[in-house]
Amino acid sequence: MNSRQQLILQMVIDQGRVSVAELAKMTGVSEVTIRQDLNLLEKQSYLRRTHGYAVPLDSDDVETRMMNNYPIKRQLAEFAANLVNDGETVFIENGSSNALLARTLAEQKNITLITVSSYIAHLLKETPCEVILLGGIYQKKSESMVGPLTRQYIQQVHFSKAFIGIDGWQPDTGFTGRDMMRADVVNAVLEKGSEAIILTDSSKFGAVHPYTLGPAAQFSRVITDDKLNPAAHQTLKQSGLTVDIVPHYPSL
Repeated sequence: MNSRQQLILQMVIDQGRVSVAELAKMTGVSEVTIRQDLNLLEKQSYLRRTHGYAVPLDSDDVETRMMNNYPIKRQLAEFAANLVNDGETVFIENGSSNALLARTLAEQKNITLITVSSYIAHLLKETPCEVILLGGIYQKKSESMVGPLTRQYIQQVHFSKAFIGIDGWQPDTGFTGRDMMRADVVNAVLEKGSEAIILTDSSKFGAVHPYTLGPAAQFSRVITDDKLNPAAHQTLKQSGLTVDIVPHYPSL
């Protein structure tokens, strides 16, 4: 991969969706050259091409996912942190927005944080926050604990709020996930009956994945950004969910 292709890949990761014309303008080469670069990067599984655009690959790697829509996710995390009080014990599930929330809470609040994400636990190693990392089968790509042991550990701990990530939502499917084992962990958390809050950027709405998270009635709140489709917003509210829309300020 040459320096131009590295720049292209970074732009796609940072922006989430970039046109061929924009990439050509930013790199100073022709659109024909950009298409050749994109073909190569797609063949090497670095990104995915759509008509006239390049988009990131879906990835289980938390750090890679965090780079997608990072400014929006940071603002979502700041908003969600305001819902947590000093002294609370909260569960934070896997995912990039949740990792940013965990770091924000650890820096701002005196809390106990329970997680199945070894990535989140490692992220907080230099903070005063008390971290409880639940055990289980270690999923290397997602850096998360899953399986029957994890479900048992969840049953043994208590928390007032749970922050959950999703991979998709549609009106007829509800909230969905890409991974069966991680979906089972989420459903074990929901069975606890604590306040369950979905923290996600709006790109997940409209997508559908194989494994159900829910039903929706087990969630209490959705926190997302102002690019959420108005029809989806209305459907979520009709399901009885509180929907918090966080405005995106690009200058932040």
